[in-house]
Amino acid sequence: MNESCVELIRKLSEAAGPSGFEDEVLAVVREAVPFIGRIEEDSLRNLYLYRKEHAGNKPVLMLDAHADEVGMMVQAVKPNGTLRFLEIGGIAYGSLPSAAVRVRNALGEYIPGVVAMKPPHFMGKDEKLQFDGQSLVIDIGATSREEAEEVFHIRIGEPVVPATRCTFDEKNGLFFGKAFDDRIGVAALIETLRRLDGKDLPCDVVGVISSQEEVGDRGARVAVRRVKPDVALCFEGCPADDTFTEDYLIQTALKKGPMIRHMDRSIICNPRYQRWTMDLAEREGIPLQTAVRAGGGNNGAVINLADHGVPVIVAGIPVRYIHSMNCIAAYQDFDAAAALACAVAEKMTREQIEAF
Repeated sequence: MNESCVELIRKLSEAAGPSGFEDEVLAVVREAVPFIGRIEEDSLRNLYLYRKEHAGNKPVLMLDAHADEVGMMVQAVKPNGTLRFLEIGGIAYGSLPSAAVRVRNALGEYIPGVVAMKPPHFMGKDEKLQFDGQSLVIDIGATSREEAEEVFHIRIGEPVVPATRCTFDEKNGLFFGKAFDDRIGVAALIETLRRLDGKDLPCDVVGVISSQEEVGDRGARVAVRRVKPDVALCFEGCPADDTFTEDYLIQTALKKGPMIRHMDRSIICNPRYQRWTMDLAEREGIPLQTAVRAGGGNNGAVINLADHGVPVIVAGIPVRYIHSMNCIAAYQDFDAAAALACAVAEKMTREQIEAF
């Protein structure tokens, strides 16, 4: 295991960055790519990574991974000093009660809080049986609205993120933390560019750390128009299904490599590109899983429909308990995803793209 990769994943996981507030994540990315040739950024907080070897006369392979995580936003301060909030992205409400969070205040500081609900001692029987996520509040310890605003410097419109530390179980190769959707994909993209550094490739590889995926693939809509790719690979942190699904239907298990999906509710991935990648992985000895999904969605859907159409595949790194306060991911799946992307880049000729 590469210790620098472990540390990068830890830093990315712990960075605060719900949709629209990805600045801390981009700071970690910038620090991690001293080898890159050129970095550009736009007002949506999309980050564009160009290799030193970028020729400008080769077909463009866009590597995408989104920086944002699901989170919350302060909607209002109640008279008793607790905070009403709205979700940013599809957060798992069942994981919220009693969760420790960090709330950004008007000074730019992240202060501690707890997602609170009425104690069971004060609940009637019906209340105990019916969980209503909308009744949750964030408690920062204030005793009044005035104290929350004047002492804690709370204001509406500020982001809230889980206060989850990222730890690595070296013996078993497992990460425990938050935001692996899609910070582990961001790490895989960076590691891919590092492994490709200095190599003469048949294509120009452009890395995009995109914003606001969790609220409708918004950053990718802008990024794809700027990069104008001929072909693309999206890294994702995708929901693992190996702890609750019947054995015959498990398609995204931990420690069995990245999952490339034939279909989800947002995209049918280019079948020729998909099969070519599967054959390539088999030849290279890279573990791979494939899936057909009834739900889900990702940046590949908007990249696929850009311009005259862009062949896309999605390499999803399995994450248990995605969109919740605490998730689990495996180092070896991250490593295999980077190996797969490198193999794709090294073989992606103009003739091959035309065959898709």
